Amino acid sequence: MAEKHSWLDGPQVPGEFDNPDHESDYPGQALGLTKSGPGSQATLLRRAGGILIDWIISLFLSSGLYVFMGPSEEQVKQFGDPFIAWQSFTATATLGIFLVLGTISVWIFARTPGQWAMKMGVARVDDRTQRVGFVRAFVRSLLTLFLLPPAIVDSDMRGMHDRATGTAVILG
Repeated sequence: MAEKHSWLDGPQVPGEFDNPDHESDYPGQALGLTKSGPGSQATLLRRAGGILIDWIISLFLSSGLYVFMGPSEEQVKQFGDPFIAWQSFTATATLGIFLVLGTISVWIFARTPGQWAMKMGVARVDDRTQRVGFVRAFVRSLLTLFLLPPAIVDSDMRGMHDRATGTAVILG
């Protein structure tokens, strides 16, 4: 394999972290996960469904907060339209609520409400007997806000945010 010189050369196949001598038979095998059923790696589509559910929950909560914490009359005049003021408020509040919801729920329950609905959970890959922890849950949720880290996956179907935090989304 030729030496990689620049990011313009594109990704390596197999990936730089994959074992070229023994490719996995299924996603998660290199992590010691089962092929199917509880404890197996969740699919990208199922994980996307979980994020969508979490995002909708966050949007509804931010819309509810608008009634109590929405912009003042002065801010509504600044935007010129109450609907634009609502959009501005909920766009920012939804991000904050999504971050808090993801962090707290993964830290305490090892799954977000969307993951629970899709029958998934978050597990550490380095020590499966330990909980994810607050710092890992926060970094994972923060990276999820950028949407690309969860969408870019490796051969084990782990997003960049899971690789960065040493976690995996598994069926459970």
